[in-house]
Parts: sequence; structure tokens; C-alpha cells
Amino acid sequence: MVYTKQYIADYIDQEDVKFIRLAFCDVFGTQKNVSIMPSELTRAFERGIAFNPSEINGFESYKSDLFLFPDPSTLNVLPWRPSHGRVVRLFCNIKQPDQSPIAEDCRYILQQAIEAAKAKGITCDFGAEFEFYLFQTDENGNATSIPGDNAGYLDIAPEDKGENTRREICLTLEEMGMQPESSHHEKGPGQHEINFMQSDALSAADNATTFKVVVKTIAARNGFAASFMPKPIRGKSGNGMHINMYIKSQDGEDYTSAFAAGILAHIRDITIFLNPLEDSYERLGQMSAPRYVTWSAENRSQLLRIPVSNEPDQRIELRSADPMANPYLAYALLIYAGLDGIQKSMTPAQPVNTDLNEAEKSVANEFKTLPHTLSEATQLAKSSSFVGQVLPKHIIDVYCNRAFVTI
Repeated sequence: MVYTKQYIADYIDQEDVKFIRLAFCDVFGTQKNVSIMPSELTRAFERGIAFNPSEINGFESYKSDLFLFPDPSTLNVLPWRPSHGRVVRLFCNIKQPDQSPIAEDCRYILQQAIEAAKAKGITCDFGAEFEFYLFQTDENGNATSIPGDNAGYLDIAPEDKGENTRREICLTLEEMGMQPESSHHEKGPGQHEINFMQSDALSAADNATTFKVVVKTIAARNGFAASFMPKPIRGKSGNGMHINMYIKSQDGEDYTSAFAAGILAHIRDITIFLNPLEDSYERLGQMSAPRYVTWSAENRSQLLRIPVSNEPDQRIELRSADPMANPYLAYALLIYAGLDGIQKSMTPAQPVNTDLNEAEKSVANEFKTLPHTLSEATQLAKSSSFVGQVLPKHIIDVYCNRAFVTI
């Protein structure tokens, strides 16, 4: 539903809303917010709400206040907050005092990518598959290193001790207007997966950001601590964020192969934005996480899958990203890479149906690989003309010149 400013004002007045969270993300995708009272909503829409950017990763170069302008289409009630004196959340675009956008606003970067695709008659919807771990907590509610259970792939209760928590997460997401498609226990002890149905790129990124908050909140209510780290337990399955893309064109042409070829052509250069931590590179190349720059229709060990389907929309599945990626940057870069493939009429190499992680080195060495370390990924991004064309220099510098850890 597309909400208007007047609808939101009426809703807040009629539904006993006492706090409005104005949400945004730093360049690493960590959600931040400023809470305002209902009396400040008109000012927020018209003139924005000021905040100090100097303490926010990626915005340090701004010496004066920046302003949050809420997007009325993103209204959500936070179901875990009190029903009397409700709390709602609105995602915001970040602007300068003259109300011009800032280049480092990742939501704005994705909006630009969407517009670039639209100008070429292309739309790209996204649906992600998120993996996460649930760990036991101590008497103070702090995370321990003990998994929530010892269950395995698709196991059920009583072995799956996170079943009720996962159910509550899905119901909360649904209550907030999101569409979880399926959920199950994953391979690792205490590891879970929840998949989303496809939606437009901006909504999908907003949903991905909301999803992490919901998972952590509901996990804590049930005595668990959630982790999206790419390799929280050594020797066990890592957490992936498989990204499904659905390409449509106004002229009715099927550009799926060209879009996929563009991603394959640029994937090494953009990997740091899909896999932003040192731990990310411990996951790749192990336990079904891809290492090689290859594709297949069905083989799940490849970087890209373009599965044969009876559905009307052809799907491209990228299997390398992990949940610590900033979804706004990830989706924007994938759109730009795909558009480059379409613009240059790229075609992907022949599909590979062998698990190269298990193949002889003489066979595997014929193929390019994703970066093996964060340092290698950094160098590829810094030297990439493609990345330099589509991302602001400051964001590239922040990713490539700073060490950071986000949990």
C-alpha cells in the first residue's frame, strides 16, 4: 500500500502513536534512527529532522547537520512495542540543508540505479534468502558461543529448538507487511533460513534492513542471540544471503543471460560490497558457498544459478553474498552490472555442472575465482573503473581504507 502524508498523520492521531522512528543506514548497512514525537511529523516531511553526521560511518566528511526526510510509503508499526503509545518506523532519505541528496546515502544510490534501469526499459525485482544462527544467552542476556540446538538441515522439533522463534519471526514480518516465503532449519547447529518473496528493489532492500532488526529482537525475546556473521562457528556452515533477481523489460525481450553475464564480468570487483568482512572469505569455497566465477542452470555449487522454471519470470540466483552486506549497495551494484551486460550484449561462458570445490586442481584452475581475502577484494574494488563509475569515491574509500567489524 502506498501511504500519503495525510494518511500517516491521521493514522498516528487515531491509533495512539506516541513515537515515530526515522530510520536510515550508515554505509555498512547498519540501521540508525532518530525518534520524534507526533507533533514533529509535519516538520519532518516539510523541512526534515536534523542529525549530527560526524559520528556515522561514511558521513564523517559532513561538518554541518544533515536532515532526515521520511518516505511515507515505508510506514510500519513495530509490533513488539506497546500497543498503547505505539511506535512506528519510517525509512528516510538523507539530504543537505538545501534539501539536495547526499551522494553517500545508500538508499539514494539504489534509487538512482532503479532509475537508470527504468530509463533503459528494465526493471529488476529482488528476493533474498537469509541465513542466521541462534546462540544461547547467559544470565545477563549476552550471547554465548553455544548454539541454540544441534539440529541439522530441515530438522524439526524437538531437535530444532528454534522452531517457535522462527515462527514468531515470520509472523512478525507478515504483520509488518512483508512476505516471508518459507523458513527452515539449516545445516549448522542453531542455524536457520528465512526466504522472501520477490518485490521491487527498494522495498526489498528496506525489508532486508528491517529483517535483521526483527530477527534480533524476536530472538532476544525468546532467550537467544542472533548472529548474521558470515562464519560464526569455525568448521560449520557459514551464513549466506542468496540474492534472487527477476529481470523484466518493456520491449518483451529476455535479457536474463546478458544481465547475468554483466554480473559475472564485474563480480570480482564488487565482492567487497557483497562480502565486507574478513570472516566473509573464510566462508567462500566451503560447504556449498561458491568460490569460482561460474554459472549453471541447476548445479548449486556455482556462483550464479539460472534455474529452468515454469514460472513466468526467469530467475537469477547469486550465491556468494552474505548477510553482512549493505543491501542497498549490493542491489544497486548488481543492477548496474546487469545493465552493463545488457548494454554491451554480453553472453555468459558455457555453464559448469561440476562442483569445482571438489574437482581436480587442473580443472578448477581454468576458472577465475572470487577474491580469497578481504585485502584482495579491497584492491580489486579500488582499481575498478566500473566501481568508480557507479559509486561515490568516499564510499569506496570507506570500504577500502578502513577496518571495521559489525555484529
